[in-house]
Amino acid sequence: MRIAAISGGLCLLWAVAAGAILLRNNTVTLPWILGSVLPCYCAGLFAWWHAPASPVARRLLLVGTALASSIAIRYTAALLTTRCGWDLTAPENGLPSPEASAVLLPTEVNNLTFSILVVRLLALLPDGRYRFRHERAVLGALWGLLTLPLVLPLAGVPTRIVELAVFYHPEAWLPGLGAALFVVRCLRARAAGQEDVARLLPLAAVAAVLFLGRGSCRLFRTWHGETGILYLIGSLLGALPYVLISLSVVYAAFRYRFLGVDIVIRREVVYGTLWLIISAWYLGMAMTLGLTAGQYFPIGLSVLVAVTATALFQPVRARLNQLAERRVFGKRLSSFELLVRFGTALEHAYDLDLLAPQLAAGLQEGLGLQWVRIRLGGEGLPAHLGAAGEEADGTSRTTLPLWYGHEILGLVEYGPKTEGRFTPEDHDVVETLARQAALAVHNVYLAAELSARVEEVQRQAGELDASRARIVHAQDGERRRIERRLHDGIQQDLVALVAKLRLARNRLARGGDIDMVLAEVQDDAYRVIDELREVAHGIHPPVLTDQGLVAAVTSRARRMPIPVTVHVEDSLDRVRFALDVEESAFYLVSEALTNVLKHADATHATIRITRAGGWLVVEVTDDGVGFSGDPAAGSGLTGMRDRIEAVGGDLLITSRTGGGTVIRSRLADRVREDSGDRSG
Repeated sequence: MRIAAISGGLCLLWAVAAGAILLRNNTVTLPWILGSVLPCYCAGLFAWWHAPASPVARRLLLVGTALASSIAIRYTAALLTTRCGWDLTAPENGLPSPEASAVLLPTEVNNLTFSILVVRLLALLPDGRYRFRHERAVLGALWGLLTLPLVLPLAGVPTRIVELAVFYHPEAWLPGLGAALFVVRCLRARAAGQEDVARLLPLAAVAAVLFLGRGSCRLFRTWHGETGILYLIGSLLGALPYVLISLSVVYAAFRYRFLGVDIVIRREVVYGTLWLIISAWYLGMAMTLGLTAGQYFPIGLSVLVAVTATALFQPVRARLNQLAERRVFGKRLSSFELLVRFGTALEHAYDLDLLAPQLAAGLQEGLGLQWVRIRLGGEGLPAHLGAAGEEADGTSRTTLPLWYGHEILGLVEYGPKTEGRFTPEDHDVVETLARQAALAVHNVYLAAELSARVEEVQRQAGELDASRARIVHAQDGERRRIERRLHDGIQQDLVALVAKLRLARNRLARGGDIDMVLAEVQDDAYRVIDELREVAHGIHPPVLTDQGLVAAVTSRARRMPIPVTVHVEDSLDRVRFALDVEESAFYLVSEALTNVLKHADATHATIRITRAGGWLVVEVTDDGVGFSGDPAAGSGLTGMRDRIEAVGGDLLITSRTGGGTVIRSRLADRVREDSGDRSG
């Protein structure tokens, strides 16, 4: 096979060199080289190089080599005739001269050989091996055709008939016969359940129709001679089997492991091979039309025919190249399609963890990149990563930040293209996608922030509703407490006071001593007055209304049974705050001191009232036992928090077991307009 490959290449070089000299006398051979021989030889060399053990690859290379040898022998014969004066003309009847036999006999045997190889190549697809008995018998019998160049002249058959029987008819019909045997093979494979061959039946049927039709046209061409429309059609169709077989084998070997092995090569090499085959066929067909027209028309008209032929075959060539590119590289999106696809993806982007891999895969597929890495997320924000492809060592890296205004919201890193180089259009596409991605990331962050704020507002609204409910419940409880205290305490004392007054009146009517009774009544009246004051002070202390927060807190601290230290900032002297602020601050201190007495087991407490950053800060600290767990779990602390938050403040409770408790509140520093605040 190595000898055959080298021989075929040398024969092609020799044929091209000799054809340049003999072109005036042989206008069909050079187009035949470009349209048939070169594509078939290149495809066979490609297939054998990558799958040397495949029968299909070997036969295709042998077909290309035989075609190259045939054309080389033909040019050699023409060169010997014109330059050396050899008479290679065969007699009408009988055997040719020894010189003619030395040239013509190998040519005829070679022509039959590559025609038989084409039949065997087509009939034994896709693996090149026998599967049914009739195949070995029929294909083996074809080798008997090799005896025709010797048997027919010995039998006295005229030279013209020998030429038709040895070259024209086999070359015309044997490709069609091979395709027909391929159809039979597919039908029998379907019956035998061999799906790998049966599924090729449509391809076999199309090939049989094309090749048998081509054989008919070449048969008619022989009847009409080297002139006429049928000659022209036959010339155009002459390369059909070799071009189609070459294209099909190269493509199927790469795409579907047609030769039984994995061909690991660059796709651009496959596409280059297909492009070479298509271009050679295109050039050969255009030259065939132009050179054929030159035999019958003036030179000006011949040039016009050549130009017209070139224009007619150009759309076919472009379409074949487009199909080859799509089949080899897959469907590639245009820049517009890629931008539309990304725009649709970014328009519905809500989850950056899903968006990043989607962008990476789309960018790699759309531009044919080796690898892509995408990071979505700015400084101080969570990173969302996406990757496509594997980065190879030593490959170049391009980095493109995702800018939104003056802020970087991500990063795109990508390697070189799998095939070809980056164009300015590719860079424009990447930059446009980067801007779109940055805008999408910004929108996602805005949506997330808006969602968080909505949730916060909903949470605050829920807490506000709960706080209002607790305040209403606390107010109702406070009313019931006051009612019980008035009913069970002061009312009973007043009833007892009335009874003692009635007793004094009765004694007075009888002339008894009422001084003792009146003294008791006076003491009871004082006690009732004290209780009323205590109740009134619990509802709203008068000192808070008359003198303000500082005086009320100081008064409350003096009545504590444990030492309480009050620290007040100097700027708060004689400052009157808004009524709701003063009430909330005072009740915070009162409730905190009550908790100190009930639960803290403290020996000392400290109250601090200061201003800080537009807030009124009230802090109550004790040295008691403290507590662990949630500081807001108690109903008293919850009510304290509700009262503070109702006026726009906040409450922080810090406590630990054995370390005391700190209750710190911030309220809005809102001063009354009629306040005597000298600082404001």
